[in-house]
Amino acid sequence: MSRHFPASASVSVTFTDGTQEVFTGRRLNEIFDDALAAFRAGNNLDAKGFERGPKKKVQQGIEFVPISPDKA
Repeated sequence: MSRHFPASASVSVTFTDGTQEVFTGRRLNEIFDDALAAFRAGNNLDAKGFERGPKKKVQQGIEFVPISPDKA
């Protein structure tokens, strides 16, 4: 699903303090894209939302070791 509005659309936004403002679709798209880019940059994500940092190596623990009296 696209989160972008048509550029010519008028969208009324009501803020938590009760004030209202009308934005064009183009301006809302710019605000959304800027916020998304800042979020991804702050969380080490690339442009598609994937992690770009080095992968952590997970050490597998030893769960079971067969032993017998003759191995001592």
